[in-house]
Amino acid sequence: MSETYDSDDVGTGNGPVPDRRTTKLAVVGAGAVGATVAYAALLRGAARTVALYDISKEKVEAEALDLGHGIQFMPMAEVIGSDDIAVCADADVVVVTAGAKQKPGQTRLDLAEATISLTRKILPPLVEQAPNAIFIMVTNPVDIVTYAALKLSGLPRSQLFGSGTVLDSSRLRYLIARRTGVAVQNVHAYMAGEHGDSEFPLWDSASIGGVPLTQWRGTRDAGPMTPAVREAIARDVIESAYQIIKGKGATNYAVSLAVSRIIEAVLKDERRVLPVSSLLDDYYGISDVCLSVPTVVGRTGADRLLEVPMSADEVANLRRSAEALKAVARRFGF
Repeated sequence: MSETYDSDDVGTGNGPVPDRRTTKLAVVGAGAVGATVAYAALLRGAARTVALYDISKEKVEAEALDLGHGIQFMPMAEVIGSDDIAVCADADVVVVTAGAKQKPGQTRLDLAEATISLTRKILPPLVEQAPNAIFIMVTNPVDIVTYAALKLSGLPRSQLFGSGTVLDSSRLRYLIARRTGVAVQNVHAYMAGEHGDSEFPLWDSASIGGVPLTQWRGTRDAGPMTPAVREAIARDVIESAYQIIKGKGATNYAVSLAVSRIIEAVLKDERRVLPVSSLLDDYYGISDVCLSVPTVVGRTGADRLLEVPMSADEVANLRRSAEALKAVARRFGF
């Protein structure tokens, strides 16, 4: 395991004195999302070592070199890149972004077959290299990939989970903030269920500065959050990824910031509530499927699931999401 040293211990003539182990992040896949996850994590100072792994030697080494050239302007860190999976050895967190690229008009579930095949190939050696790491699956369709990865790896649900609807919830809060004219940091709302077309907002537990969102009366510049307004916002959240993919070919900035936030919650043991995708066990009567619900995330991974208040419609939506994902999982033999 890697070590870190106090600056006072360097240059004393006795050599560096070990102080405590450092944090290591391994990012699997050096494409648009993987490279940007590494970039965001470095900017935020999330880990002292960031390792990029990709089967393309030229690509991954170039990305690592480009990132390394900017270390002067970031919190101190080391960046390494390799086509040898051993670069991920002893990582504290492994983020898996490798997978088939989503094309315009293609749903996330359309990607399942190719991505599950890749996961089947790369996950066992990753677990061998970093058996104690927290694994965060980002590759779409993330809920199916997370479920398959749990079955293939045998890891506990807390140790391997998906990025889920953390990004979707950020999109939801952004749209609510724009509509109401308040800072996005004061909007508390979650998208739940599948990270995909059957996801839905948890309006019953949403609030703005402590005011229940359904009771928000509006301002001089913006009216109340009526059911019609809420429906339009939910639709925009679901369709936004397709709009971005159509315009620029991929989403990478916001998802990478969302993933870096999850990484920090783990490495800093923040016990932060995030809607990650993990294996449910009798959550509102739903079991044996990976879905996103508000979850306490810390150094042990995806910990306690919060049973937030849900309306009857929201519970029904969660069950519909579960059934849709179970049907896809069965199609691939899980």
